[in-house]
Amino acid sequence: MTTAANGSGPGGMAPNEAAVREFARRVLDMGLADLSPQERRVITRMARRHAVSRDMSVAFDESRTFGERLADQVAEVGGSWGFIISFGVVIVAWVGLNTAILTRWGMPFDPYPFIFLNLMLSLLAAVQAPIIMMSQNRQAQKDRMAAAHDYEVNLKAELEIMALHDKLDQLRTRDLAALIERVEAAIDRARLDMEARAGGGDGA
Repeated sequence: MTTAANGSGPGGMAPNEAAVREFARRVLDMGLADLSPQERRVITRMARRHAVSRDMSVAFDESRTFGERLADQVAEVGGSWGFIISFGVVIVAWVGLNTAILTRWGMPFDPYPFIFLNLMLSLLAAVQAPIIMMSQNRQAQKDRMAAAHDYEVNLKAELEIMALHDKLDQLRTRDLAALIERVEAAIDRARLDMEARAGGGDGA
């Protein structure tokens, strides 16, 4: 009844704890060939006492090529308020020059309906869109690398905690065995003392 009330399984172990220990034994008893590359890398680093965590932003930025750095820079500039404001100022100045200023001397280089301006805007959009998509794809790749790194760190932490629990269980078992030996030795001494006293009483 006490076991059912405490939600413990065989040997006084909670079901969740038993499941965790079973999973730990299954993972740790597997050969390296049966592990995924991430799990193999984590276990290898654990065996060598190497750290798993690292700055993924630095590692990812160091692997960028010149074109990838340029695409990231274009996406950063194109997605800023500075670019939007500058773009608006250029368009207003362009329209003002070709309608209010240069038309007085009959020298507008792009009169209404601003065909050349439309061409430039179309070219800018056609070039900028794929560059921004390239940067977004790289960001998605960076997010996947960060997720894989988080998995490795979490896996190492779980394995370390499991190993720590095993060490604590071993210490607890050893201390309990030593305590039982001391109790048994004390019981033996007490029994011998009682027998000695009983023998002395009978002799008197």
